[in-house]
Amino acid sequence: MIQINGTIRLGRSIDAATRKAIVEMVRASRAEEGCIDYAFASDLADPDTLILFERWRDQAALDAHGKSDHMAAFQEFMGANPPEASDLRIYDTDEGQPLR
Repeated sequence: MIQINGTIRLGRSIDAATRKAIVEMVRASRAEEGCIDYAFASDLADPDTLILFERWRDQAALDAHGKSDHMAAFQEFMGANPPEASDLRIYDTDEGQPLR
């Protein structure tokens, strides 16, 4: 399983256009073959920061995601509205264990 975690510091409030771009990206990504989880969240202590969490079945599914039309549209939007900083990490991991 491939997992991507990290933060995107927007350096600005999440406006309606940014929220729309994120929601469209999340919905389209969750519908992709091989997507296990895909979520953006706001950091409650720093509302200008987004937290990204993705899990993909394998590298092939992640590669297809990277070539998708919705990824291209999202990258175009983010390119026109660049974040202040980002720290995203990719992990090759197992399924994990439930936290009890």
